[in-house]
Amino acid sequence: MGQKVHPTGFRLGGIYTWSSRWFAKHGSYRAALKQDILIRKFLQKRLKDASVSKVDIERSASAITVNIFTAKPGVIIGRGGQGVEALRKELKQFLLDPKVVVTLNIQEVDKPNLSAMLVVQAIVTDIEKRIPFRRAMRQALARLIKASAEGAKINISGRLDGAEIARTEKIAHGKIPLHTIRANIEYARGAARTTYGTVGVKVWIYKGEIYDQGNVLVSTQAANLASNTRRRRSVGVGQLNDQKA
Repeated sequence: MGQKVHPTGFRLGGIYTWSSRWFAKHGSYRAALKQDILIRKFLQKRLKDASVSKVDIERSASAITVNIFTAKPGVIIGRGGQGVEALRKELKQFLLDPKVVVTLNIQEVDKPNLSAMLVVQAIVTDIEKRIPFRRAMRQALARLIKASAEGAKINISGRLDGAEIARTEKIAHGKIPLHTIRANIEYARGAARTTYGTVGVKVWIYKGEIYDQGNVLVSTQAANLASNTRRRRSVGVGQLNDQKA
């Protein structure tokens, strides 16, 4: 089952949450959903060079909050915040609703080399620049390994190098437990437009498992650190009791 469904959708409500968070009245859901799709397409085109990882949208009765996660926040914000203010005005004009209050939150991606969407964008850019696809795949995988990814897989499909018959090339490292719901697997896909057709790119990145500790989601590394700390404390108490005895 894990091989057939979207890795993010498979884990929604578990370790992931929705990228659009709002409630709609009866009959207005379709319009709001369509507007979210158009907002993401607009931002994807407008911020093509800003390395945008994802866009989250929150709505209230008369306001829209757009959270933009990017590896280059300075490109969006601009000098003195002029860039983000211009973007907010453009987005408000795009929505064609002067009553809606638009708020933009720009957040920096902590580890851009572990962002699946940014990896896809890098590979797409390399292929469109006519860099050999195998070199682009190897370089992307090397960056993921250097960034301490526990597992990664890259698929490229299409008329590779202009071949008449389309095919799929794969490269992988480590493990990708798609059936494990608590596995933190980030997935993204994109397409490179070349002179000989469209080349599809898919990336899976496994970052470890996420556990629920007291209604707080904790990654594998944090859980191991807490476990080691408790173990050291218990050993210290045991040694102290032995000395008293």
